[in-house]
Amino acid sequence: MSQSKPRLTTSAMIASIADEGQETRSAPFGHALVALAKTRPEIVGMTADLSKYTDLHIFAQAYPQRFFQMGMAEQLLMGAAGGMAKEGFTPFVTTYAVFATRRAYDFIHQVIAEENLNVKICAALPGLTTGYGPSHQATEDLAIMRGIPGMTIIDPCDALEIEQAVPALAEHQGPVYMRLLRGKVPLVLDKYDYKFELGKAKLLEDGNDVLIISSGLMTMRALEAAEALRRDNISVAVLHVPTIKPLDEDTLLAQAAKPGRLVVTAENHSCIGGLSEAVAALLMRKGVSCEFDVISLPDEFLHAGALPTLHDRYGISKACMVEQIKRRLK
Repeated sequence: MSQSKPRLTTSAMIASIADEGQETRSAPFGHALVALAKTRPEIVGMTADLSKYTDLHIFAQAYPQRFFQMGMAEQLLMGAAGGMAKEGFTPFVTTYAVFATRRAYDFIHQVIAEENLNVKICAALPGLTTGYGPSHQATEDLAIMRGIPGMTIIDPCDALEIEQAVPALAEHQGPVYMRLLRGKVPLVLDKYDYKFELGKAKLLEDGNDVLIISSGLMTMRALEAAEALRRDNISVAVLHVPTIKPLDEDTLLAQAAKPGRLVVTAENHSCIGGLSEAVAALLMRKGVSCEFDVISLPDEFLHAGALPTLHDRYGISKACMVEQIKRRLK
């Protein structure tokens, strides 16, 4: 008799990316949106049957008259959000990243982006942050959204950055796609007196041997890898790039042009069409010559399973980052 595969639970699907014992904040997006909405009556929350799993339920509880549950119909969700924006509202729209980018792409493109409407799409489970396999792993969402003219794209690192990004998104005129970390989100950037600025990269650590250019949860991993590499006398700089589009070209060029450093991009996304290719294209266009390597997900459909195992399998864990950088420096 063949042995059946173990069934993944919902907790595996929305598992926390925090390490054991790491400080976290619960539902930073939901709480930040509630705080902002106190003085911004034009803000509304909209979702496609996923308020609980995108932390929008906190907004729904605080402002039930400004919350719109559209059911399992992502195209309708995006179309309605565009209509709300035309009437002067600022919709914060949540769903899973796979449903926003794959299922509702044409509606985002035609209804929202083409008219430069003030819709903020906050999409949970980006990249490899779920164990449910390709149906829920948005490993190509940045590549899909980068192609839309005028679309601003944010990939926040931690709870603090999400809290700071929410009001910045509301101030920005035009459509935004933000990758959303939900649930108990790690707290990392508070140690660096960090302040999110839309369109700006931030140097968190400096070093002479390696420059890691990272976004999203991979900045957390990059900082962990840098600490481990320092114990082997390898000096590592970490440049956090929360805004994928538009890139902070001046900062990226200035850091990558410093001589004698291996430049490594690190992203929780396919090696196709995300931060790595955006940075590589920028350096090539501007004539910056450097040793260059990429830490990203492979161009394939990934497996289901427990997240720590998957992160090791596909090379985006701290241990894998340390090993890859050491191997490249030999």
